[in-house]
This record gives sequence, structure tokens and C-alpha cells, in this order.
Amino acid sequence: MIYLVGAGPGDPDLLTVKALRLLERADVVLFDRLISAEVLACINPSATLIDVGKEEGQQCEKQRQIIPLLLHYGTRHDTVVRLKSGDPMVFARGGEELADLLDSGCDVEVVPGISSALAAPELAGIPLTYREVARSFAIVTGHGRDGLLQDWTAYARIDTLIILMGVKHRAEIAARLIAAGRDAGQSTAFIERASTPNERRVYATLGQIADGTVEVEAPAVWIAGDVVGLSWGGPTAYDRTSGVFQLPRPQRQ
Repeated sequence: MIYLVGAGPGDPDLLTVKALRLLERADVVLFDRLISAEVLACINPSATLIDVGKEEGQQCEKQRQIIPLLLHYGTRHDTVVRLKSGDPMVFARGGEELADLLDSGCDVEVVPGISSALAAPELAGIPLTYREVARSFAIVTGHGRDGLLQDWTAYARIDTLIILMGVKHRAEIAARLIAAGRDAGQSTAFIERASTPNERRVYATLGQIADGTVEVEAPAVWIAGDVVGLSWGGPTAYDRTSGVFQLPRPQRQ
């Protein structure tokens, strides 16, 4: 059996019970670049570990190697784990790998994980939806197959935007969202390395990001929306006049 397993955002305590059980008895684990050392430490010490992480510019080449490796080990071992950061079906090519493995006649099971798109804002105290503030959210990638996504019009009106892999092109993305009608003064947050001991939170307005004055390090989850101002784990809403987050938090009902 081959298992496509989500490792969650990085904290091993956020692994699902099933994911942990599989890691503890795995024969072979093929893991991605962003899997934390703490999660890797949960793997069966007798297991064969194979790093199939992709650096920028080598995604396609690395991806072509993964299925043959899974097929090779899958015919020789009982428990082969394909370990992906976050959730295997959220911008992790899990769907492609599942299809390829099924087409090859393999027995495959998907084990969902907690996506960083959900975990990062929640751990920072940012609700993705909130009555009378946000009734919708969307998770979008910061780039496509050929680079930066060109059309952000469809996302400009969504209440809460969660942007993955958007750090590199953050200024251009912010500028395009503003051009498409999103408020330049809207609160946003970047959560770097969410759930790990090195987590860092960067708060700024969309306009500041468009101006290129906001320093952020990847990997980071980017949240844009009025819900950022409702955070119970960080600053409150951004005041455009004073330039600081200082508005009172809303009363919980």
C-alpha cells in the first residue's frame, strides 16, 4: 500500500493520529522539502528516508522522478509513505500523484493533513470567516506554471484571501489586487514558518506591500482581509492615519 500523507504545517502535534501511526511503522518515506525536522523525527528509525524536495527551477524534473520511485518501493515493501507538507491535495500535486499511481494499478490511500492555509491564520488568532465581516474565503497560489498569475480580478472581491507561495511576487500581487478593486488600506498578515519554533508574523497594509517596503521570508502564508484586524493573537486593525494597528477588538457575541 502507498499512502499519500499530509504532514500538517510543521508542528508534530498537529499530525493526525493516522498520519503518526503510518510514520511510526513505515518501511519507506519519500518526503518534501518543507517537512520539519520534528515531523521527520516521528518516522520509524528503521525506515528508508528519501528526500524528494523541490527547489525553485527543478520542480518538473523532481516530480518526474517521484512516481517511478514510489512504484519501485511500492512493489517491495508493505508500507510506503509519500509525505507532503500541509495537505496532500492543496497545491501539493497530490491529485496528480494519486492519478498516476492508480493508473499504474497501485493500491493508494490518501491521509488528509492540516493545510498551512488554514493552520497559519488560525494559530495567529485570525478567523477566516466572521459574522458581518467575512462570509467567504479562497486559497490561491501566488504563481502558476509559467510564473506569476496574471488575472487577479476573480479574487479581488473575496472577503478573505489566503495566498500560498506568494512571497516572491508579493509586491506585484498586491498591486494587481489593488488595481482590481481591493482596498489598498486593507489589513494583511504574513505568517512565516507557521507552527514551528521559528514562526514570525508580519503585519502590513496591501498598499505597503505593493510599495515594496515589507520584508518577508519564505515560506509564509499570506492572509489579506478585514479578518486580520480581528486577530486575538496579534495586533488589531490597521489605522491608516497613525500607521499602527490600534483599533479595539470587536466584542464577541
